[in-house]
Amino acid sequence: MPLTRRQTLLAGLAPWQTVPARSADTGVAALLRAGGAVAAFRHALAPGTFDPPGFALGICATQRNLSDEGRAQARAIGAWFTAQGLRPSRVRSSPWCRCIDTATLAFGSAQPWPALGSPAGQSAGTHAAHLKELRQALAGAARQRGSFEVWVTHMFVIADLTGQNTDSGDGLLLAPGDGGRVKILAQLELR
Repeated sequence: MPLTRRQTLLAGLAPWQTVPARSADTGVAALLRAGGAVAAFRHALAPGTFDPPGFALGICATQRNLSDEGRAQARAIGAWFTAQGLRPSRVRSSPWCRCIDTATLAFGSAQPWPALGSPAGQSAGTHAAHLKELRQALAGAARQRGSFEVWVTHMFVIADLTGQNTDSGDGLLLAPGDGGRVKILAQLELR
């Protein structure tokens, strides 16, 4: 059942955002089957905050990486999709190892996409351009009835795109909203 306007405001969501279902509901699987949406996940548990000084993309030993619990979370995401008979048309990931590993453990493979990368160390202009690219890609995915995409990214990207945070390994089912905004169709807590 959708949240009322008051519940939405109390939950810290903008009035135009709704969260009508949780992942345990069969309605989420139906929304995914209908297509035209993106399941955007925050990478699974990678203990710590930010990457260590001198980290390098493509060299996982220099980055924060998934813990054993994080790897289990990623596998649980994939298991839920498999149990529902759902297969994404495309899986895209931030180029950070913890995101690629989450996507690969859950779905078997992922296409690295800089637009999903962490905004840490990016200029404000680059981050704004990436958010614009993500909104455009979401609009494109919305036109694909009967299929959906999965994106694996970082907390800051999800928060800047939607105005809502997620825990490690959780996600949001997204569709384009009015005025270029992003509409949240459901929360995805699959771990």
